[in-house]
Amino acid sequence: MAVIGINISRKKSDKDHQYGHDRMECVAAIILAVILFATGIGIGINGLEQIIKGVEGNKAPGLVALVAAVVSITTKEWMYWYTRGAARKINSGALMADAWHHRSDAFSSVGSLIGIGGAMFGFPVLDPLASVVICIFILKVAFDIFKDALDKMLDTSCSEEYEEKLADYIRKSRGVERLDLLRTRMFGNKVYIDAEIAVDGTLSLKDAHAIAEDVHDNVEKKFPNTKHIMIHVNPA
Repeated sequence: MAVIGINISRKKSDKDHQYGHDRMECVAAIILAVILFATGIGIGINGLEQIIKGVEGNKAPGLVALVAAVVSITTKEWMYWYTRGAARKINSGALMADAWHHRSDAFSSVGSLIGIGGAMFGFPVLDPLASVVICIFILKVAFDIFKDALDKMLDTSCSEEYEEKLADYIRKSRGVERLDLLRTRMFGNKVYIDAEIAVDGTLSLKDAHAIAEDVHDNVEKKFPNTKHIMIHVNPA
């Protein structure tokens, strides 16, 4: 799901999609968030059912089960960190959702480890209790991923910190006397920027355009997640 979403989002713009396909990654992230949410609910329900029914009398698992749980936790946690690193490197919400899916498996195995250890020491109820706690963690992560993807689908503005850094960079650009307007919006994991700059009003159209072009090119280099920046020039 993550790979398909990322590959489609990187397709070049075409006649029917002149602004590109970046939002397909958000669609993939939303689907993965729903799957993650369902996983959390399933773990929670299973834990509650075991608590209600009772777990006394079950045969205690052996050492093999304990080792298997440890291997599962180690492997899945490594997969989480590896996928998380890749997601941050390419700023991918879908890949980050996939990383948390690995961690949800690790969490499940933690619950199993607690339950196995508890059963071996005469406390089998620890397993379903751990499942309920893990359920809450997974639901929180699913909600955060869903909200992040939805914000990117709805053209939400970038953070204040990002906009302040961007505005400060534009103001310091050669030939810019004032920044009159700055608007940003998320488009998938990319950013659209609209800016109005004020330059010396006595400059020729050619010189004013050159300043705007410098700002445009430099912003795209400094802020590589920029999808497109539109610069409007006002006379100072």
